[in-house]
Amino acid sequence: MNLDAKYREVAEIISSRGISDTLVDIIKELVTEDQLDLLLTFKAHRSQSIDQLKESSGLPEDEILEKTSALAGKGIIFNQPNSAGVLVFRLLPLANVGVFEYTFMKKLTYTEKEKRLAALFTKLFSETRNMRKIKPEQWAEIIKVVPPPDRTVPIRTNRATNKPTIIEINEEVAPDAADRILLTGDVKDLIEKFDEIAVGYCFCRQHKDTEGKHCKQTDLRENCFTFGKSARFTTENGFMRMIDKKEALEILMKSEEDGLVHKAYHPNFDVTKDETSICNCCKDCCGNSSRIVVNVSTYLSHVDPELCKGCQTCAIRCHTDAIKLGDDDVSHVDPDRCIGCGVCAHFCPANAITLTRTPPRTVRVVITRPE
Repeated sequence: MNLDAKYREVAEIISSRGISDTLVDIIKELVTEDQLDLLLTFKAHRSQSIDQLKESSGLPEDEILEKTSALAGKGIIFNQPNSAGVLVFRLLPLANVGVFEYTFMKKLTYTEKEKRLAALFTKLFSETRNMRKIKPEQWAEIIKVVPPPDRTVPIRTNRATNKPTIIEINEEVAPDAADRILLTGDVKDLIEKFDEIAVGYCFCRQHKDTEGKHCKQTDLRENCFTFGKSARFTTENGFMRMIDKKEALEILMKSEEDGLVHKAYHPNFDVTKDETSICNCCKDCCGNSSRIVVNVSTYLSHVDPELCKGCQTCAIRCHTDAIKLGDDDVSHVDPDRCIGCGVCAHFCPANAITLTRTPPRTVRVVITRPE
């Protein structure tokens, strides 16, 4: 197999969703020639132990460790012990969460290589959308089977009054407590769950920065978090830095003041498992907020018509266009689009919005606003 053929096959293994010249160019930017043969061994099994890699690659252990360490530093291989304490090498996907995110998660210095990679990823994503030629109305049908990659953790205070947002229990939909999935609904409680917390840069906003398309909603960049094993991986490979709970909460509070949405990620999209990370998403850059939203929510916004002043602050701030001003000059919430993030309640100057707790539900929304 010649060199170009090896790069194309490695690109196909990593992406698992087809191949293009742009994708191959991305892999060429990240993978050196001497790493190709090792990556080819992941074609049959994306996760392998050191013994399995020794057998499949024919390489000695020290060379495997050297190469997998270098590839982990590029966000191509995840190299952490499993629950049994066995070191496992897992090939990461191209995106969500994989090569793209880790490439732009560390602090960028805007080198020519970083700019080339950013342009290549932009081109690849554009090619993918154009290739599919999917109309906005078609996405509504497609996303009905898409698993939710994240879960909203709501903001819980009103900015104008500095009082907690009222969280009510909807008794009609609340089953017996023993049968409920009790998810952590407060970022403060979520931070308290973990002793290992790492913070890194928002890969979505940094990717846009390289193209001069700076975020219109926030100047914050270093406000994405990982926990536990993921925190160890990201810090060991220079993508993030370890911080204490106090600094984590300070960053989260700043994110709330800019109207960003807390989104928690769980292993394999399973909300019954402990969170692995939190992103703080804006409206105009986030890949999981600016176009299509498939999200697990456990809260729903409600507007008190007696208190609402019709200022439309909530509608302007809403990430999913779930709130609109009615003919009665009162804001109304579309429950099918509301992800219960609490941004509307936080910024409402009249403190007219409350959040009602619901059982976990998946919200699927197509965003049609112009870029």
